[in-house]
Amino acid sequence: MLPQKRVENPQAQSRSSQVKNSFQTSLSAWKVKQKPNDSKTILKQNPVEAHEYMDDQAEDTLQTALRYFEKGPIKTLSSKDKILGKYLKTVENVAWKNGLAPEAIDILLNVALSGKFGSAVNTQLLKCMIPATSISEDSVVKAVSWLCVGKCSGSTKLLFYHWLVAMFDFIDQKEQMNLLYGFFFASLQDDALCPYVCRLLYLLTKKENVRPFRVRKLLDLQAKMGIQPHLQALLSLYKSFAPTLISVSLPTRKIFFKNSKDLWNSAVLAVRLRNQSPFSEPLKLTLGPANFNPLRRKWNSHSVIPVLNSGSCTKECGKKEMSLSDCLSCDRSLPLERLQSFPLLLQNIHCLELPSQMGAVLTSSLLLQYINCARDESLLLRLYHWLSQTLQEQCIWYKVNSHEQRKEFTNLLDTIIRAECFLQEGFYSCEVFLYKSIPLWDGLCCQSQFLQLMSWIPFSSFSEMKPLLFDHLAQLFFTSSIYFKCSVLQSLKELLQNWLLWLSMDIYKKPVMSSPLETTLGASMNSVSKLIDYVGWLSTTAVRLESNSTFLLHFILDFYETVCDIYINHDLPLVVLFPPGIFYSSLLSLDTSILNQLSYIMHRYHKNLIAAKKNELVQRAKSEFSFSTKTCQQFNHYLTTMIGCLWTSKPFKKGIYIDPKILEKAGVAKYKNSLNLVHHPSLLSYAASFLLEGSPEERTINISSIREKKWHWYLDYLFSEGFQGLKFFVSSSMHHSSYNHNNQR
Repeated sequence: MLPQKRVENPQAQSRSSQVKNSFQTSLSAWKVKQKPNDSKTILKQNPVEAHEYMDDQAEDTLQTALRYFEKGPIKTLSSKDKILGKYLKTVENVAWKNGLAPEAIDILLNVALSGKFGSAVNTQLLKCMIPATSISEDSVVKAVSWLCVGKCSGSTKLLFYHWLVAMFDFIDQKEQMNLLYGFFFASLQDDALCPYVCRLLYLLTKKENVRPFRVRKLLDLQAKMGIQPHLQALLSLYKSFAPTLISVSLPTRKIFFKNSKDLWNSAVLAVRLRNQSPFSEPLKLTLGPANFNPLRRKWNSHSVIPVLNSGSCTKECGKKEMSLSDCLSCDRSLPLERLQSFPLLLQNIHCLELPSQMGAVLTSSLLLQYINCARDESLLLRLYHWLSQTLQEQCIWYKVNSHEQRKEFTNLLDTIIRAECFLQEGFYSCEVFLYKSIPLWDGLCCQSQFLQLMSWIPFSSFSEMKPLLFDHLAQLFFTSSIYFKCSVLQSLKELLQNWLLWLSMDIYKKPVMSSPLETTLGASMNSVSKLIDYVGWLSTTAVRLESNSTFLLHFILDFYETVCDIYINHDLPLVVLFPPGIFYSSLLSLDTSILNQLSYIMHRYHKNLIAAKKNELVQRAKSEFSFSTKTCQQFNHYLTTMIGCLWTSKPFKKGIYIDPKILEKAGVAKYKNSLNLVHHPSLLSYAASFLLEGSPEERTINISSIREKKWHWYLDYLFSEGFQGLKFFVSSSMHHSSYNHNNQR
């Protein structure tokens, strides 16, 4: 493996910094390492030294090639020239194996865009621009200046913009690039460049970049070119910053840019895997920067999450350790490496220097807090762009990977989930990843991570999500094991809880243009209601497929424990009942915990419906949403049936029919007068235990003897056994008149 570039030599450090500071592209500052005289002796020693020797040889050959390209062609050379072909191959081999240093990229960018060589050579050089660590912003600025000269061909210019978008997160800083915003915007006139320039502007745009003349220009381009996704992306971003400047309707949260398979993706990933070391656990959120030691990186580390560092610290990493006061005085910005506490974040929040690769913020709780509070759309766009690219490149069901890459992808998902849990908010890039992945997902690979990501999908229209996600999920749900079904139900419960939390916080506030909750109260409640109905449909079918499994019913009723309290707990005008298939399966279950859970849910439904009728909020919201009388009628039917089964011994007067012949064979032909708390199938053992406690010497027992005073004692016995849900139901739904009437029977 390639060891980290050696910077222990202070002369090499000083020369490298001089190149950086003086904006020189000459290779004179590069120190040519002295090779041992006897290479065979080196190779016979330990393999690490032998590997270093081979790398030294490759670096020396690369330096020779770079000198050749820097001087330009000696004569009129074509791409078929042997010398030129040799040096092109050298650059390509080193770039794809180890990546190129910032200085090498600086030189090759100048060569490719200056027109010294032909278009074919320039194209091949741009395809070799694979960074080993980072790309200097100064190199990009100088490269853009070559575009003004006009010496490179249109195809070279197009490939350069493609490369610039693909390598955006590797550029160490973005301030000078943002100063070139006007130049990039002017390049939109070129039809071929327009998609890539739009994507670059999408990543660079800040609120101060949004101007009326730019909005007019984009609208003119859209009128000329028609509705193009890249133009709509930029217009949507402009509208989020300045909603008053754009009156046309635009799609919200649509995926405008497809993750094309860039030429450099696989090479960048290979270099990253080569230059870093493996970790067995996913990166955890830390207060300060995690594992900051830029000079001592372990071999074989392949963390997909970038190392947390800032541009100023990268420049100074070869110098002696700086004090905190020195860092704070340097460029009036606080390097991330010095951000160790929340008070320090508050003191320097105005001058915080964010990382060049936004994926690094996923491991820092302080930076996640900053992004959450700063409300800077450009930061979120950069983070979403990084997530979108990385998830597609790493996804293991897009391509066949090894076990190590599978583990790496799992750790990446775990890190993202930790960040979402910390923010209590999902990332839109992860939502898109789920939409693209679920048609290919087998339901087994990364199951836990996939379902956790699903539970953090931001609130949106259920009708839009259904064909993208829930239709595919249903196919997996019905054809998988009971354990997968329960996991899906748990994830959907957490999704509902997150949606209800977001809605209860934002639904009565004035909507923000960048908020996903740009909808009416009725439309929001309709989406939640459809999600609940969808889970009810899944649950009813699953109960039939799994033969009324008690294990499955527990997860279904857990979901409806959240549903039954929506009105009171979240102050949202919505009450949705469970379907009949779930109600009757739970009521006649042989498991006492299911009956107890059902009793508690019915008690909470009762409380919510009464509160909804009394609350004036429903009347104010009546124009947008109102409770259906059908809901009240259905609940009254459920309530009557349940009281008949547990109390009055008169169940199933309406809504259910059982063939009398079947009842005769079962020996319960008079079931309408024999079902109550004593004779319920799940409570027979409790009735017997109650009688045996009172008369332990009895050989035979008659459970029908539990009546009048014994009925009171029997209830107290059940409540002492932990039937709190049943206790709540009895206290809220039974009246003393029916209580006494039942005792006298």
